[in-house]
Parts: sequence; C-alpha cells; structure tokens
Amino acid sequence: MFQSTLPLGEPDLMRVSAFQRYLDDLVRVGSSESSSGRLTSLSPSLMQDLERFERNGGQSELLDVLAACLRHAYPLTVNLQWADRVVPLTLFPAERLAHCPVPMLQFLESRLSELQVMQVEPAMLRAPGYRDASLVGERHMYSPLAPLLWAMALRGSRDRLLPEIDGVAAYRVAPGVSLRGLEIPSILAAAVERLRRRTRNLRELSAWPGLDRERAMRLLNALYLQGGLIVSRMHPRAASPDGWLRSRPPRNGASRA
Repeated sequence: MFQSTLPLGEPDLMRVSAFQRYLDDLVRVGSSESSSGRLTSLSPSLMQDLERFERNGGQSELLDVLAACLRHAYPLTVNLQWADRVVPLTLFPAERLAHCPVPMLQFLESRLSELQVMQVEPAMLRAPGYRDASLVGERHMYSPLAPLLWAMALRGSRDRLLPEIDGVAAYRVAPGVSLRGLEIPSILAAAVERLRRRTRNLRELSAWPGLDRERAMRLLNALYLQGGLIVSRMHPRAASPDGWLRSRPPRNGASRA
C-alpha cells in the first residue's frame, strides 16, 4: 500500500513481521515492564497513563500517545505499523519537534487512520542542539510537531474526544493562540473563529454548518493538542456529559431563558 520511497542511502524500514518477532522475544525473556512488550522502560506515571488504553484487550492509539507525551513532556519513540513496515516516530515535546525517517509530507499524506502503535519507548535520539552530536539525527528528518498533532487529530483513527477534555464541559479557543502554518479547511477555520468569541458545548458545535458530532470532537482534540483550548467544567453550557444540555425544572415558577 505504501511503498518505501526513502532517499538513497537512508536505512530501510523494518518489516512488521520482524518487529513483531522482536516484541514477542521481549515478552518471552521478561525484559519488558509491559506484559505485551508494547510499553518499555517508561516513567511510572507515563506508563500508568498509557496503560489505561491497554486494559481489557485495548491498545493505545497514536493520538493517545501524542497527548500523553505532551502532558508529561517526555521524549518518546513510537514504533508505528505503516503498511508492512515499521516507522519509528520520535517526539520531542519540549522542543516541539518530531523526527521521522519518512519525509513528513509523505507521512502526513498517507492514510493516518490506518497507523497502528506497535511499541512506545523512551527516545534514544536527541533534538538538534544537544551537546552530544552523535545522538542527534539527520537534520532533514526533523519537522515541527504542530502539523503532525493537527493532522492526526483530524484524520487519525481516534474519532472521539480525548479523556482529558471529555465529560461535563464547554469549550472556547484560548485568546492569542496561533494556528499559523496549519492546514485548516475553511469550515473549520470558521468554527475556530466562532469559538474564539464565545464558549460552546459539544452539542452546539455539532450543529454548526459543515460540522457533525465526529468532526466537532476531532476539532476539539486538535485544538487541545495545540494548547489552544479552554475547557470549562462549571460553565452554564456544560450542563451534562459532552455538553448535551438537560432540561431543568424552573425555580419558583420562573422560566429558563
């Protein structure tokens, strides 16, 4: 489906079958903290965060890992199944950079919804400017993190709200947040501008022109990962889980506006 078009001289990508054998070996020799071999040598807090999605036979989606990486400010390498190959995507939240052996434009133009997380581990690479240059990858393989976060939220496999912004809530775009350099369709750009002016809940967003429930949730996830979303738990519009308003009986015979 996605044939490797890496520049001549770049290391080839490992096949999924070979990488799966490696994960199976980790579990067999007991060298991984995770029973599945998918989460290795991570900090306890980050491990606990990601293991929420490993329970009951589930697995972390890439957007879950991206969100956890940002929350913990912890550099990670996420080994992703990309057709029949494995792409090691390394994230540097503090520097707002990503390292990928596949050209980022090619990576983002692929079917992002089909990416599968095979393993998450601490980053061995370092960001440009690190004192030990031998740990820094080729400069052309580093890209800004923001477009990756935006594209994965809008086109990745997760079509529901991230847990951190789900529940009883209303939403607004934070003042002064910049979304420059991101590919924002005109319909979403209009929604963002409306959210800059006034707090809304998920039900209201879902009814806006060009949006539905899924597109509204994806937009909220995208804004959250850009650090541009204000989540209000006590706002009057956050009257029920996911913003679907409940009718309440009037007080002392008064009608609600």
